[in-house]
Amino acid sequence: MKVGGGVVFNLLKQFVKKVLGDLFAKKKHVKIGLYGPPNGGKTTLANRICKDWLGEEMGTVSNIAHETREINIKEQISIESKGRQLSFNLVDTPGIATKIDYEDFVKVGMSDTAAKKRAKEATKGVIDAIKWLDEMDIVIVVLDGTKDPYSQVNITIIGNLQARKIPVLIIANKIDLRKASLKKVQSAFPQYSVVGISAKYGKNIEEFYESLFVLAG
Repeated sequence: MKVGGGVVFNLLKQFVKKVLGDLFAKKKHVKIGLYGPPNGGKTTLANRICKDWLGEEMGTVSNIAHETREINIKEQISIESKGRQLSFNLVDTPGIATKIDYEDFVKVGMSDTAAKKRAKEATKGVIDAIKWLDEMDIVIVVLDGTKDPYSQVNITIIGNLQARKIPVLIIANKIDLRKASLKKVQSAFPQYSVVGISAKYGKNIEEFYESLFVLAG
């Protein structure tokens, strides 16, 4: 029995569509980057995610700015919620700053030599973090909810993300502190979803995970 060319073409098109559909349906593994100014709580959040789903921490936390000065990656993290699963590589980046002065490190007790070394490494870390933006499928911007969100650094980060059209979730961290204001962060960036959490204590962390599923589609 002969089959018309149009029928064959339609059958072939349906087959290709199904194969590609299955392929993309399985592509649930994404690269998620944690970005933000120094001491916003990026590494604390990274540790929270890794402890929740892998049972181990990812990096070292410090009260001194620029503790994270290199790109850190934790691979194959899978989170689950309501029968859904999302697999991703988590990329913790150095804090973005428009100015890094070694004297700021001297003021918190570092020697001149250690302070200059930290400033140099932190500067390189900022450059690397910006370069890595092009690798990200999703970016989580982690802000200190107790600080003014209308800073030059925050606006620079958001501007870079808008230019690259990367899906963004903004975290107002440290909402366990009295000075924190979720509303201020929401008002500063109304074009994005903003979730208030305490990465340190795990407060509202489930809403954060739910937001990741929404952003990943």
